[in-house]
Amino acid sequence: MSIEVRVPTLGESVSEATVATWFKKPGDHVAVDEMLCELETDKVTVEVPSPVAGTVTEIVAPEGTTVSVEALLAQISEGDVGKIAVANKQQPNLSTDQGVAVMVPTLGESVSEATVAEWFKQPGDAVAQDEMLCELETDKVSVEVPAPSAGILSEILAQKGSTVLAGSQLATIGGTDTKNLAKSITNPTKFTAMDIEDAPSAKKLMVEKAIVRSSIVPTGRDGRVMKEDVVQLPTNRSAADTPAATNSPAPVDDAAREERVKMTRLRQTIARRLKDSQNTAAMLTTYNEVDMTAVIGLRNEYKELFLKKHKVKLGFMSFFTIACCHALQEVPEVNAEVEGTDIVYKNFVHIGIAAGTPTGLVVPVIRDADSMSFAQIEKEIAEKGARARDGKLTMAEMQGGTFTISNGGVYGSLMSSPILNPPQSGILGMHKIQDRPIALDGQVVIRPMMYLALSYDHRIVDGKGAVTFLVRVKEALEDPRRLLMEL
Repeated sequence: MSIEVRVPTLGESVSEATVATWFKKPGDHVAVDEMLCELETDKVTVEVPSPVAGTVTEIVAPEGTTVSVEALLAQISEGDVGKIAVANKQQPNLSTDQGVAVMVPTLGESVSEATVAEWFKQPGDAVAQDEMLCELETDKVSVEVPAPSAGILSEILAQKGSTVLAGSQLATIGGTDTKNLAKSITNPTKFTAMDIEDAPSAKKLMVEKAIVRSSIVPTGRDGRVMKEDVVQLPTNRSAADTPAATNSPAPVDDAAREERVKMTRLRQTIARRLKDSQNTAAMLTTYNEVDMTAVIGLRNEYKELFLKKHKVKLGFMSFFTIACCHALQEVPEVNAEVEGTDIVYKNFVHIGIAAGTPTGLVVPVIRDADSMSFAQIEKEIAEKGARARDGKLTMAEMQGGTFTISNGGVYGSLMSSPILNPPQSGILGMHKIQDRPIALDGQVVIRPMMYLALSYDHRIVDGKGAVTFLVRVKEALEDPRRLLMEL
């Protein structure tokens, strides 16, 4: 029997979403409530679980597609439980006689160790092949470790907080009767609250906010906690969770109200690199402002045609990226770096786009941005932005940048001085677009203005070069036709 998977209700006044990520592909087996895909709206990220156990037969809306409420996403053939068991049994890593080792995967170039951030399973839990067992943190990225085979998690060798080396053993999965395992997967109503697999994004948010699961009223199927339940926690708390109901005595001093949390490895690396940048480079910042009227008008005029043709939304970042590429051709020292007593000029442009994530700042790199179109840049930004938020970026995707763009405007920043991302010699700071009065042709008019900031390494970039770079970016944005004419 074929079951339709449709777009769920997205929230008040929200009628459409973009398919961000598919976690399954045609032919994959799924359990009830296992995550199929993730949708992004202007306000929230929505996870779509499988309504039944079975096999994905067709994906109707691929990644990047804009879909409306109740639109068809996929088709699932409601499965024969035995097939899932057989599929698991045929995997080469499964053994009923001896345990299967769960190893630390390759962590990336020059990365040899990681910290165990979270275990999603405990000894005695049943696991399906490729189900997430734990999450590791390195200096730059989070790495999820899937189960190499179906079975019972018999032993955890590296506890949460442990430092592990690449290639070392994390845990052992023992053999199991796959028919019983398939039964347990397809009968979630028999699970206790501790056995229910909450939405991955919800679990991550609970850890970040130090929220106890018992304080949340779950809205997912069979008591599953969804991301929205954690986000809306103040409205979901029961009366017993309120301070008035606990009758707890008021704190007697400030120390009792403090909380000490160890920095994650990513946060430690961010802190070290930014301080090294200040200590090493002769950093200076120059400012200008840009009238965004032309870019906003062009975007509004063509955004629907752009989305229809390229299947990606037209944002502001592609305009800024291409404008920077043109400016870097005229002022190549901003795209260079200092190496000892040498200056290394780059005859290519790899632009890093700084992105804030729940675990900290990361900078995915768009390689050879100077040879890409608006659509190619927008697709790269959307894809890497989604991977950054999910902690799925690889080391290679964050290395090799020659220039960085940071958009503090998305958080409401009006003006700031960005810090260089070493060994780069330049970083452009974008800010909030705000209507302001300006003098134009002898008249005072209201225009959407944005402050721009260029921080640069004064060891190789002179003031003239920095100002010229920023003026060229301003000119290109105020008259986008210059980009087409390569002026």
